[in-house]
Amino acid sequence: MTEDAIKKRLAFLAREIKAADALYYQDDNPALTDAEYDALRRENLALEKEYPHLIRKDSPSKSVGAKPTGKFGKIKHSVPMLSLDNAFSDEDVVDFVARVKRFLNLPDETEMFFTAEPKIDGLSAALRYEGGKLVSGATRGDGRVGEDVTANLSTLDNVPKTLSGEGWPEVLEVRGEVYISHAEFAEMNAAQVAAGKSEYKNPRNAAAGSLRQIDPNITASRPLKFFAYTWGEVSVPFAETQMEAVKLFGDWGFSINPQMRKHDGPKEMVEHYQTILLARAGLGYDIDGVVYKVDSLPLQERLGFVSRAPRWAIAHKFPAEKAITTIESIDIQVGRTGSLTPVARLVPITVGGVVVSNATLHNADEIERLGVKEGDMVEIQRAGDVIPQILRVVEIGGGQPFKFPTNCPVCDAPVSADIDEKTGRQDVVRRCTNGLFCPAQAVQGLIYFVSRPSFDIDGLGEKQIEAFYEKGLVTSPADIFTLRDRNAEIKLETWEGFGETSAAKLFTAIDSRRTIEFERVLRSLGIRHIGQGNSRLISRYFVSWERFRAVIPELENGESQAVAGLLNVDGLGQAAVSALADFFASDANLKLLDDLAAQLNILDAEVPTSDSPVSGKTVVFTGKLERFSRDEAKARAQSLGAKVSGSVSGKTDYLVAGPGAGSKLKKAEAAGVKVLTEDEWLALIA
Repeated sequence: MTEDAIKKRLAFLAREIKAADALYYQDDNPALTDAEYDALRRENLALEKEYPHLIRKDSPSKSVGAKPTGKFGKIKHSVPMLSLDNAFSDEDVVDFVARVKRFLNLPDETEMFFTAEPKIDGLSAALRYEGGKLVSGATRGDGRVGEDVTANLSTLDNVPKTLSGEGWPEVLEVRGEVYISHAEFAEMNAAQVAAGKSEYKNPRNAAAGSLRQIDPNITASRPLKFFAYTWGEVSVPFAETQMEAVKLFGDWGFSINPQMRKHDGPKEMVEHYQTILLARAGLGYDIDGVVYKVDSLPLQERLGFVSRAPRWAIAHKFPAEKAITTIESIDIQVGRTGSLTPVARLVPITVGGVVVSNATLHNADEIERLGVKEGDMVEIQRAGDVIPQILRVVEIGGGQPFKFPTNCPVCDAPVSADIDEKTGRQDVVRRCTNGLFCPAQAVQGLIYFVSRPSFDIDGLGEKQIEAFYEKGLVTSPADIFTLRDRNAEIKLETWEGFGETSAAKLFTAIDSRRTIEFERVLRSLGIRHIGQGNSRLISRYFVSWERFRAVIPELENGESQAVAGLLNVDGLGQAAVSALADFFASDANLKLLDDLAAQLNILDAEVPTSDSPVSGKTVVFTGKLERFSRDEAKARAQSLGAKVSGSVSGKTDYLVAGPGAGSKLKKAEAAGVKVLTEDEWLALIA
């Protein structure tokens, strides 16, 4: 796939994962099976791993769940409730173990233990205890803020109101999964039928809906159960291993999973996975995989987290479902960045309980590779997106080969493909050359602007944006923030689907986003290569929007100090810096930016701080580090508030040099930068 195709695919994945998250976490009505959703995230992560410079600002890999619905009060998680990365094969598990050892700079033969336990398919919840007494309970929400369902969780029989035993910390936040057993789910549905009501779709939906009842008495009448398996905030450490910690939960009155085991390598872990897979039907509750965790808690601490998941855990998911159907037609969708994606329209078929009628074909090269044509019978797998993937042609239908358009099907502008400057190869993704003058790109850009990873404006979704754009009311982001001022003319309350209340709510939601974080504003612009990770890096580098805006004119000069400074930011590559410069080389984009900024109060970036002596300092690592891997060294420095750079400059505070240090060491010595050995660095941050 070309980079254009990759970008288009990542954009599509981001939109669909967001939609799936909202249905799952907010509405308790998932459109995807877990296997399908996981495959979607897996595809996203695989593309981001291979093309890190293309990671989007709204990347699903940077977020967990969906924001609370507002039906309940909110509880901010003192320790974020993150998700897990996934494994889908035995090889993925082997890679996970190897990756952990590599990060810790341990030889492959080093013995290391991992726990393995069934992954319950329920609703995540957190229970906070102070002095052994339950004081609050919350859902996961978006991972940082959840819904306050304390009263509802208190009705569960196996959620202790007061901890048993002894030795628990003064503050203890126990996390786990709320679920309903198969037998009790069957009884619930029988009662629904007897009462003339519709049946529940599955135990997970029933559990989520039961827990999130406004009336706790209704929750109390439902057969909810809770498995404890991890923790959030604790006042003091209470165990040395994952296995020991979970066993203590059992001593303190919680239900823990009897299938949990400890293993010393990937072979045993995979064998346990197979055992659980075979026993799945007889467990009495829904599971969708097996979770592996590094058993040693000190090692978990060293491993830390990436943006949305711990490095020390992974979920080995069960396989996705497949089906066979026929392609009725193939047409083209135009994405936010102008990429043209072919989509197969299918004879509708049910896969994993959901009716599927579309499948992505990615790009022209993929069509050629698969050899698909209209009328062909194909095997599909609804595991990579709401729009599934075609795996292979099962039976040729006699249709004509698909001809990829040379002009945009929306605006008729010429279609082109990028050329890789290094290889000279043409990208597999074709793009409309009309930019924001193409209605499809303009609309998709606005939809992205109001989406959850960007401005996250409640009540302003795809349908509303399309309607506003068609009427010429919203053609740029700034127009959204002037809707209220223009409502005397617009009269939104008279539109179909609106009323006085809904229109007022929309205007209030828009106004609530006028004060917003620097990184969100930058992310919302939809600049290629400037995803959530890069927008965060850039915002933390400049800190204030004013500083960022002041250097924009310098970005066009590739030799400028502004460009050099950005390239020194660890994790920010040439592709991202070039994309930033290209975007702001356009006068139209500069006007868009300034018009938008005039409507906003843009908050300074939050730069990680700590009381360590390296907080706020710029650190460079060079040479072969022996006490820790380069990745662990960087992660530890950043967790202490340091800025990690890839090159030495006059602004470098410390150069940590291992054996074999070369030009960076010489440059640091010439510039008077303080040079530390690994041991000296460890002593400094201790």
